[in-house]
Order: sequence, then C-alpha cells, then structure tokens
Amino acid sequence: MKQSILFVAAILVTAFLGNAQELNTLTEAEKKAGWELLFNGHDLDGWKIFQGGEVKGWKVIDGILYNSGVGSDHGGDIITKKKYRDFELYLEWKIAPQSNSGVFYRVQEGVADKIYESGPEYQLLDDNGWPTKLSDSQYSGSNYAMQKPIGAAIKPIDEWNATRIIVNGSKVEHYLNGKRVVEYELWTEEWKERKNKCKWKDAPYYGIAKKGHIGLQDHGGLTQFRNLKIRKL
Repeated sequence: MKQSILFVAAILVTAFLGNAQELNTLTEAEKKAGWELLFNGHDLDGWKIFQGGEVKGWKVIDGILYNSGVGSDHGGDIITKKKYRDFELYLEWKIAPQSNSGVFYRVQEGVADKIYESGPEYQLLDDNGWPTKLSDSQYSGSNYAMQKPIGAAIKPIDEWNATRIIVNGSKVEHYLNGKRVVEYELWTEEWKERKNKCKWKDAPYYGIAKKGHIGLQDHGGLTQFRNLKIRKL
C-alpha cells in the first residue's frame, strides 16, 4: 500500500512539473496570439546600449537578466534593437533593497542625452524600503513623474512582481501584479499640462514618439528581469 501511495505521488509531481512553463519561453497558444520573446534567457541578443556602444554591466545568470547593481547609470540603459508602435508588454522583475529602475517605451535615440527624456517610464522601486520621502508618482507602477499608481501592491522584496504595459495609439495602461494601476492618454491637454509642470517641462521630445524602442534602466541598485515578452496590437 505504501509503495502504491508513493507511486501515485510521483506521478502527480511529474505531471505538475511537466505543466510548469520554463523561464523565458512561449507556449503554443502565446505564439499563435503573436507573442515574441524579448529576452532569450541566455544573452542580450536583440538588445543594445541606449545611444550606442558596447553593453556593459548587464549579465545573465540561470535565465535571469541582471543590471549592474552597483550604482546610478553604471552599466548603461539598454533598449531593444526593434521599435514598437502599439503593443502589450509583459515582464517579471525583482528588486534589491533600496534599489530603483524602470521600463521605458517608445524610446527615441539621438534626440536626448538621457533615456527618460525620450520615452515614458514605468517605475520600478523598493517602495517599502526606500530611505527618503517619495512623491506619489515615484512609486512602482507609476508613470514616473506624471501619474501616480492607484491601488498598487508590490510584492515582498524577495518575490517576483509581474508588469504589463499596454500602449495602443495614444492610450496607455500600466498593470502591476494583475491590477491596472495607471491609465492615461498621451498628447491631450491634460497630459501637456502635467508635462509642463513636472521635470519634463524642458524635455521637448519626452513622450511624443508614436513608435520606439523598449528600454530597461540601470539606475541605482540591483534589479532582475525575466520572462520579457511582447505582442503587437
């Protein structure tokens, strides 16, 4: 009887593991739906440094992408070689204590010195352990410096968070761990007013592109990424 129970348990464990999706892969259903991987789990094929040059500081360990983790802008921000207009982006991330990073979209090269002066930013942050006072639009999931996240709940520091960004024409949505936390429309009078009252008031190319690169930031501490994928809308 004991052997039978152990045999059944082994079958159940095998079945469970067999159904678990490997990191940085797509299911057949995802492929049919038009999803493509942005990170293959092995190297930075498909990525380059923002504004050109050799990618430094970033590394891949056991299927996880790490930024440099040693300080502000040390390794350089990276962007996809491809440009995207309308899309749904999904990725998972985990951040070290008192660290800060971001995901950018519709990034343009050659128009600004800093990546954040071109593409809008989905903020990634150690919300609960950040040592200084934050403004409402600096928390994880925010449209950085523009819109605060509403109802956002970041996971404990050693757990993975799930991010979705949907950009369709002028409409943008930010999701954090399954909940929509930001919704806005580009280029409206309200958007222009917000821009002209924040740190982007002197960044003429911020948020104006209708097509651009996806970017990941290396900016103050360690952030890890996995399961980056995108589908065009």
